[in-house]
Amino acid sequence: MPNILIIDDDPHINAIVSKTLRAEGYSVSSAYSGTEAMLLLSESRPDLILLDLMLPGLSGEELLPQIKEIPVIVVSAKADVTDKVGLLLGGAADYLTKPFAMKELLARITVQLRKNSADADKNILRYHEITLHTDTHSAEVSGTDVRLTRTEYAILKLLMQNPEQVAAKLTILERISADTPDCTEDSLKIHVHNLRKKLKAISGRDYIAAVWGIGFMLTAKS
Repeated sequence: MPNILIIDDDPHINAIVSKTLRAEGYSVSSAYSGTEAMLLLSESRPDLILLDLMLPGLSGEELLPQIKEIPVIVVSAKADVTDKVGLLLGGAADYLTKPFAMKELLARITVQLRKNSADADKNILRYHEITLHTDTHSAEVSGTDVRLTRTEYAILKLLMQNPEQVAAKLTILERISADTPDCTEDSLKIHVHNLRKKLKAISGRDYIAAVWGIGFMLTAKS
């Protein structure tokens, strides 16, 4: 259930939009000032933000640059084209002028959440029970976090980009050299052994197969 943060100092608008979004199945949180919004954002991360500009304390224009990697739809009475262009270039995902039709707002929210979901999928690699988040350099097996070293992460990423294909040792060393320049052919075996052990401890399956004389392969057949 996507969570939407409404930042608007008008209690009436805030309440109406909140009620409509909840009826559509969204989880909703509200802030009535820029300062309150910053506090909420420090505690949780919504999937989308509806941002009014004329807020008490910290204005919407001042708040927008501080919001990172969350789609923001500016909802404001300011209708000047210059304002719209400036905010869109400044990081806003969309701009809706007050007063607005609720159906249009819902449509714009759907579009932005769809885009955000597509972008998120680009940062995820999956193979059976294994999930790798390339934006946070984190891994999960069956939903359980796996703590990987920098080198283990680089090896797993390469293997997951080429599942069920043999990766030669020299190819692995060359491809991960930018992230792990100290890895050698001898130490590679140790890193792969440790990685295989961590994955197997959770899944019970040996996902990395050694291909004698060549290299390693990610497989679910072993």
